[in-house]
Amino acid sequence: METRALRKKPAASKIPLLFKEGKFATSRKWCEATLFRSERGGYQRTAKRTFFVELTNRPVCSDKGTGPSSDAAATPPWKGGECYTQHTITSRVMSKSDFLCKALLSVTLAVCLCISAACSLSPKYTRPSVPVPNAYKELGTPGIDPNWKPADPGDERSHGKWWEAFDDRKLSELENKLNISNQNIAAAAANVQAARSILREARAQYAPTLSAVPAIANSRLSSAYGQTIGVTYSTFSLPFEASWEPDVFGRVRSTVAVNTFAAQASAADLESVRLSAQAELATDYFELRLQDSLKQLLDSTVAAYKESFEITRSRYLAGLESDEAVAQAEAQWKGAQAQDTNLGVLRTQQEHAIAVLTGETPSSFSIAPQELNANPPSIPLGIPSQLLERRPDIAAAERTVEQANAQIGIAQSAFFPVFALTGTAGLQSLSFASWLNWPSRVWSVGPSLAETIFDGGLRRATVQQYKASYDSTVANYRQTVLTAFQQVEDNLSALRVLTEVIEQQDAATAAAARSLEEAVSRYTAGIDPYLNVITAQTVLLNGQEAAVNFRAQQIVASVQLVKALGGGWNTARLPAE
Repeated sequence: METRALRKKPAASKIPLLFKEGKFATSRKWCEATLFRSERGGYQRTAKRTFFVELTNRPVCSDKGTGPSSDAAATPPWKGGECYTQHTITSRVMSKSDFLCKALLSVTLAVCLCISAACSLSPKYTRPSVPVPNAYKELGTPGIDPNWKPADPGDERSHGKWWEAFDDRKLSELENKLNISNQNIAAAAANVQAARSILREARAQYAPTLSAVPAIANSRLSSAYGQTIGVTYSTFSLPFEASWEPDVFGRVRSTVAVNTFAAQASAADLESVRLSAQAELATDYFELRLQDSLKQLLDSTVAAYKESFEITRSRYLAGLESDEAVAQAEAQWKGAQAQDTNLGVLRTQQEHAIAVLTGETPSSFSIAPQELNANPPSIPLGIPSQLLERRPDIAAAERTVEQANAQIGIAQSAFFPVFALTGTAGLQSLSFASWLNWPSRVWSVGPSLAETIFDGGLRRATVQQYKASYDSTVANYRQTVLTAFQQVEDNLSALRVLTEVIEQQDAATAAAARSLEEAVSRYTAGIDPYLNVITAQTVLLNGQEAAVNFRAQQIVASVQLVKALGGGWNTARLPAE
């Protein structure tokens, strides 16, 4: 049975259609109808289209062939006496092709979401292998310092304020101030915030972009083509544009991974800068205390030399000593004075360095003199494999390797097409009065695909570049690990050797003190000349200075060992992103 339909001028959102009665058995159905439109008193056939309709079951009959509707503009082109049923298409009118297009768009969107949730072109990452000893070499050396011990998980000093192990209140005060006011730490912290912001920028690519570009334009058509087209008109538009690029081949995912690892590396760099500044402050502080100890030693030495000079001069005035002995005593006294005064140079420089580290100007900063009385603390060493997790510079190097690995995925994604979904909706009119009306609406939506067909080997070269960069970061990581083991062994060796040296130097200093007592006794008895006293005094002073220097070196080596072991830091403190 042939189906005909009549489409009259549609109302605001409804288009009446007429079909033969009995054609449809359900209230909603796809149907094919031949459309007619009223034109100049008659009906003209337009086209066959497929519609989704609502059946209203309103019979419209014509026994005399006047058509299904009494308000028809002319006699419709069907036979009289046939009965039809009127149906209505609401604002949801779409053709079958329109429906298939939207269904295809929905399927494309769903597939893109599924693929983008799992696809990544980055190579599978594994931590680069490095040679790790089973134990530190120095721990098996005879004469090991009893202060060296395996790491105790419950040791509170291994979780942050490592300088408190030296039990120096002034040092703790300066270290706490450094963590707040040091400008290098502040700069590194700002770099961390910048890296996290870049990570958020990368994650923003997961979401669609929405923009609005309202515009009012006044235009004129050209009349230079021999036609009277020259018309001036205004266009009012309020478009909203949305675009989204599904991460089908993992480009965005790899970009996020790159920036995640970069942010973690930046956080590890911050801790490395902090640890270096803390260790530098402690080293400067103990070297300053070394100058204070030497100053105290030389002050007492100068006083003793002055007393010896006065005794020698008195003996010379009494005719018991020669003028040569007086000159020797005076030269020794003045020489010690010069050494004593010269200590102020190094102390001032150390004090200024501490001021800068703590964020103060040197002119407004000072530290009261105090003798060096710290002792090497008990340092938890742990096992060598733990060093890979305890040093922030190793963690930063390892995250850099992961970053380079993810960068390869970005380069490889360039071989695949880029999908994009774009849509525009808004209002557009030639009249301001009708600009914001519903009939002025416009919209468009659809997917797009872009693929590079030929680039002269650019993409392949880019992948090779990032693979080479990855190899470079692996080599840097391994070098960082080897350097870390070297620094630990160096400072363990320094502490072991300095422990023996201090014992030997203390014995030498005690012997020099006995020699001086004997020389003074023999000089007073008139057996030996004063030159023997001067020699004994010089040997004793040199021994005392060496003992003080060796103890300061031992303390500094302890600081450097703490730094080499990571200062109590571990990778668990790295942020997840």
